[in-house]
Amino acid sequence: MKNLLLLLWVGWLMACSKPKTDPTPTGVSVGFTVNGAYNGTLDYASLGPQPEIRLTFTDPIDPATLATGIQLTAANGQAVPLATTLQSGNTVLTIRPQQALLPFTAYTLVIGTALRGAAGGGLINPLSIRLRTGFDPADKFPRISDDSLLTLVQRQTFRYFYDFAHPVSGMARERTASGETVTTGGTGMGLMALLVGMQRGFIGRAEGLQRVQTVVAFLKNKADRFHGAFPHWLSGTTGKTVPFSPKDDGADLVETAFLMQGLLAARQYFDAPAEAPLRADITALYEAVEWNWFRQPDQKNVLYWHWSPNHNWDVNLPIRGWNECLLVYVLAAGSPTHGIPREVYTEGFAGGGSMRNGNSYYGLSLPLGPPQGGPLFFAHYAFLGLNPDRLADAYASYDVQNRQHTLINRAYCMANPKGFVGYGENCWGLTASDDPGGYAVHSPTADNGTISPTAALSSMPYTPAESMQALRFFYYTLGDRLWGPYGFRDAFNLSQGWFADQYLAIDQGPIVVMIENHRTGLLWNRFMSAAEVRNGLRKLGFSSPHL
Repeated sequence: MKNLLLLLWVGWLMACSKPKTDPTPTGVSVGFTVNGAYNGTLDYASLGPQPEIRLTFTDPIDPATLATGIQLTAANGQAVPLATTLQSGNTVLTIRPQQALLPFTAYTLVIGTALRGAAGGGLINPLSIRLRTGFDPADKFPRISDDSLLTLVQRQTFRYFYDFAHPVSGMARERTASGETVTTGGTGMGLMALLVGMQRGFIGRAEGLQRVQTVVAFLKNKADRFHGAFPHWLSGTTGKTVPFSPKDDGADLVETAFLMQGLLAARQYFDAPAEAPLRADITALYEAVEWNWFRQPDQKNVLYWHWSPNHNWDVNLPIRGWNECLLVYVLAAGSPTHGIPREVYTEGFAGGGSMRNGNSYYGLSLPLGPPQGGPLFFAHYAFLGLNPDRLADAYASYDVQNRQHTLINRAYCMANPKGFVGYGENCWGLTASDDPGGYAVHSPTADNGTISPTAALSSMPYTPAESMQALRFFYYTLGDRLWGPYGFRDAFNLSQGWFADQYLAIDQGPIVVMIENHRTGLLWNRFMSAAEVRNGLRKLGFSSPHL
């Protein structure tokens, strides 16, 4: 018994002499807001250059751990210095960048485990918050008059077709990354841009004439043709067809029409006696196109888009409206050598009236086309030369059609049903262009947040005030990312902070041409003066004071 008591007494002494330890420190939790709000995610977009992040902790934190525990870095790994302010007994921390963040750039704010509580506890819920800046509303360039801005845009965009033209053929490269590949339709638009360049003094008439002669000689002597029609793409050196798709390796009647639009406008512009050989060559190119043959051999009452010497009619795409292809039927009807009868237009393109729309969108009635109008190039490509002013047939008044289509496109962007960043009265215009995923046709029914400057700018004749408003935004607000050596880059998506690095001929051309049509009507006047165009319109039942 004594031994048992002795053991208990010794154990008690040992327990009393053992050093005491503090309890395990309590961990710290953190919550946050970005510019006063929490959106339920760790991703914040469209931020200004100096966003404010506020962290709220469950317990006071140790100020000595801020430098290692909180870091802001750009996508390239570069650290951004932070200004920090502790409040409320070191439980509230306000963070701001010491320097303005770059626009349209992604940053990562890490609140890491190196951050400690004042009592020694660690951070229970470390965070990694993505901060994406939007546009800086400050002007990027000095303000100039609207008239001077229009001239600047035309001059800079014109350079795509003059400075960047293919050195052998003089034709327009399909895009800035296309190398040898030139585009027939884009070249037609480029020829019209050359006329603007001469008229506005960007180049002399002799320089412009020489360039047009180079293009025409190449088309006449080197370029592949199929029943008089040209392919979509060519090698700018050899003139051989570059397939647009596996079975599209022959004639493209729509691209041919856009090429002929530019050629005929040039023919009407170069009216001096010494320029007669050029006019004769252009007439011969136009008259060689076998428009009626593209009804297919059984002479159907519709024109077909493609024919291939290797695949015949396999693509089998009839040209039906409403879209950008009205011009094809006008030029086909006006041909003195290979014309089409009126019913090919009324039954084929117009579909007996099935191209009518007649519905209202955003309070705006739309005469023709798909729901909400489709992409805006429908209102541009055929009307680079065709003057829509009081142009009418049994189906529509085309000045009304194009204005309503443009206003609906803008109204959709202002309504912004998908909540894309930037959309509004200053930032609108959906059409076909590059986008973050490649190339796509954008419209109110196919919208991924991509705006194409050509859409609003090429609508200048229809919506001059609204298009000018967009132009100012593109140039002054986004110009540090959007403006370049050939004018505005092809497209941008502010929701994704993406800006195209390419230029496309079929988007740059309408900008130069339609701004000029708005200012002076130059291309409308020249193209509409061609007898073949007037005859084609009359034959199809159109009326216009310009016929």
